Amino acid sequence: MLQASSDELEEFETDSESQTRPVIETRGLTKRFGTVTALDHIDLTIRAGEFVSVMGPSGSGKTTFLNLISCLDTPTEGSYLLDGIDVSTFTEKERAVMRRERIGLVFQQFHLIPYLNAQENVMLAQHYHSVVDAEGATRALERVGLADRAHHLPSQLSGGEQQRVCIARALINEPSLILADEPTGNLDAKNEHLVMELFSELHREGRVIVLITHNPELGRRTDRTIWFEHGRRVRRASEAA
Repeated sequence: MLQASSDELEEFETDSESQTRPVIETRGLTKRFGTVTALDHIDLTIRAGEFVSVMGPSGSGKTTFLNLISCLDTPTEGSYLLDGIDVSTFTEKERAVMRRERIGLVFQQFHLIPYLNAQENVMLAQHYHSVVDAEGATRALERVGLADRAHHLPSQLSGGEQQRVCIARALINEPSLILADEPTGNLDAKNEHLVMELFSELHREGRVIVLITHNPELGRRTDRTIWFEHGRRVRRASEAA
């Protein structure tokens, strides 16, 4: 019988641990706005290598959850660990650094500056960097298939192309985590397919992707679905623990 060497076993164990390490951990994560509880004691773990959808009806807490895990907001109660770092009590400046270094954000609304071309809009993601990297922006546009549209204004791009510019902007700082909030909500079926194929490719490259959506067709394209209702996580029979 062949036996692996101790070095090979150690490498295997390290790889296995890397694939299962928690990237997002929330414990009792709660957000209140006055007397309204938008998110109510959410406990969940999302691990390295996962492509996860977060689903639920309007008002279920999906976007509030994304705002917290993207470090755009802070919880009223509970804790949030990103790559093992408790960011729950970070200052706004510290949270901005975490977003810049570790997170790529994609929204339903494109949020492109109309008088900047595609390359310049991608470079906006480097706002907090001391050096703005035009070549990096070009590479990010190449990654999403828009190298030939780098100098076009948003008004000269289709809706699908504008969303791909947004994805390039999310990629320019090489984040390991991509958070997308209804990223195909303004797209037709063809461009929805193209964007989802791009997310699948990025996932295969090793990035963790969390997709906020109300669309069950998109949810089925991910590895796992987490369900929210009335600000709470709801377990369904098809969902793993």
